[in-house]
Amino acid sequence: MSSSQAQTWQTTVLLVIIGLVALLGLNSFVIINPGEAGVISILGKARDGELLEGFHIKPPLISKVDIYDVTVQKFEVPAQSSTKDLQDLSASFAINFRLDPTQVVHIRRTQGTLQNIVAKIIAPQTQESFKVAAARRTVEEAITKRDELKQDFDKALGDRLIKYGIIVLDTSVVDLTFSTEFSKAVEEKQIAEQRAQRAVYVAQEAEQEAEANVNRAKGQAEAQRLLRETLTPELLQKQAIEKWDGKFPQVMGGNGALPFINLDPGKLTTH
Repeated sequence: MSSSQAQTWQTTVLLVIIGLVALLGLNSFVIINPGEAGVISILGKARDGELLEGFHIKPPLISKVDIYDVTVQKFEVPAQSSTKDLQDLSASFAINFRLDPTQVVHIRRTQGTLQNIVAKIIAPQTQESFKVAAARRTVEEAITKRDELKQDFDKALGDRLIKYGIIVLDTSVVDLTFSTEFSKAVEEKQIAEQRAQRAVYVAQEAEQEAEANVNRAKGQAEAQRLLRETLTPELLQKQAIEKWDGKFPQVMGGNGALPFINLDPGKLTTH
């Protein structure tokens, strides 16, 4: 081998060594950003101790770091149940949650990815929690006491998910639907209630009108009574005198009518 060939070979080896060292160096640490938590797996086995925000050393080549987003996540999950009176009830919940950073190793070992967490843990536990909340009340109570239904659901879901390292922050009912039969029954009930209210209004109106008529009749009777008490013979005579026009009638009616005296001055005659 010539000296030039030997020099070329040495240069190649040196470059390979430098490349390997650089590769090992870059693969021997990991940086965890804010809002993340990591789990080191060595030869496929998760190692105890979560990696929180900051710089961490890890074995090169044989290790892998799984990064989990521990900020607030939001997923919409459907659920179906039956109420205490055996009515079908469907709902859709928007669930805000986050992973407990101190539990990511357990999550890595039991569930793996975030998609598995939603599909295998959050969705079925949402279904079971909704069943617990709905079974405590009738379908009408689910409507009229919707806040209480949500409170029962939130408590049941929170208690179930915390065991899996999932912290529920908030939930909201996106949609709450009932069976066609119940919806029709509700509509018919509302119509019947409106009719009943109308009938009560008409009855009250008739009662008020009758009472008004009675009051008017009482008022008229009282007015007549007061009038009779007020019209004494003296008052009637006075009223007659006040209304008299100064003329006497010419003839008194009836059988055996008698003539009246004509008081016309200058004429004193009888008829």
